[in-house]
Amino acid sequence: MPIVKNVSRAVSQLLQSSGCGCGVSIVPVRCIGVSPRQVASDASFHSVSFAESDHPRVLITGGLGQLGVGLAKLLRKRFGKNNVILSDIRKPADNVFYSGPFIYADILDYKNLREIVVNNRISWLFHYSALLSAVGEANVPLARAVNITGLHNVLDIASEHNLRLFVPSTIGAFGPTSPRDPTPDLCIQRPRTIYGVSKVHAELMGEYYHYRYGLDFRCLRYPGIISADSQPGGGTTDYAVQIFHDAIKTGKFQCNLKPDTRLPMMYIDDCLKATLEVMEAPAEALSMRTYNISAMSFTPEELAQEVQKHVPELQVTYNVDGVRQAIADSWPMNFDDTNARRDWGWKHDYDLPELVTTMFSFLGSDSRIAQAN
Repeated sequence: MPIVKNVSRAVSQLLQSSGCGCGVSIVPVRCIGVSPRQVASDASFHSVSFAESDHPRVLITGGLGQLGVGLAKLLRKRFGKNNVILSDIRKPADNVFYSGPFIYADILDYKNLREIVVNNRISWLFHYSALLSAVGEANVPLARAVNITGLHNVLDIASEHNLRLFVPSTIGAFGPTSPRDPTPDLCIQRPRTIYGVSKVHAELMGEYYHYRYGLDFRCLRYPGIISADSQPGGGTTDYAVQIFHDAIKTGKFQCNLKPDTRLPMMYIDDCLKATLEVMEAPAEALSMRTYNISAMSFTPEELAQEVQKHVPELQVTYNVDGVRQAIADSWPMNFDDTNARRDWGWKHDYDLPELVTTMFSFLGSDSRIAQAN
């Protein structure tokens, strides 16, 4: 396949990058084969919440990105450690490797991915492998291969083996002609990034497979996701994570978006909670297959002011990145998530003050925070 040859070299340059905004990881074009750490068919499963026969067998692709490790922790607590398999193409940290099953999985290797699903009797699949907005614009052929070809592999395998499939979407699935304040679930989208185009493609293909083949496809459009245990990667909303690290390390923060750029945001715990809730919701309760979810919406200036309540000496400057600013200006300012709140009871826990306080409770062991407080 020509696209495989064209992007192989680019993969090695991007393997150390980590996603943000939708929080996922980068996958290569080829893999070696079946991982030696596949879960044995006679592995024991434990849970305090479900009878053993009710346990889903879970696979998370792109699991070393912003969301995968946290999701695995949440699902293992609910369904049992051995019942949730984390996968990626990068070597995990020791604490991740020994916290539960981990295997090598390349979404562009259809045969190997299919073997993983069959050998481990997977029933739920969370597909987080993708290239995010800014990284995708820097390498469109690779983004097209990972975000679209990889998705097709996942859709076919999920349909063939009757899986419940979750694929995240994003604020990036909207474009400059979309209503921005608020943005409803159903409206004109027309994104202008390969990341956004690939996510609209995922939404529509997932719905098509649902109506055509009966695939149990579920999708949430994530806002910008903020987490204390991940480093900024290739997302346009990365500034909202970077500001906390810079406040602690140097007391100086340079933002690459304009101070009045308003975007919807969410703390990672709310994001993971919503993901589990929509996957557990009865199929008959879902009036659609792709939902907006929202928690808060703020500008860099508003975030900086809240951060300065904890670190008063923080110096904030602005050096606007034209590419990221153009992307942000085409995205929603606020999400309308009425349908999610009505259909399956979505409710967020974190607003801006709680977000900032929680971030510093994780990152604030530095003496600068202790002095500021």
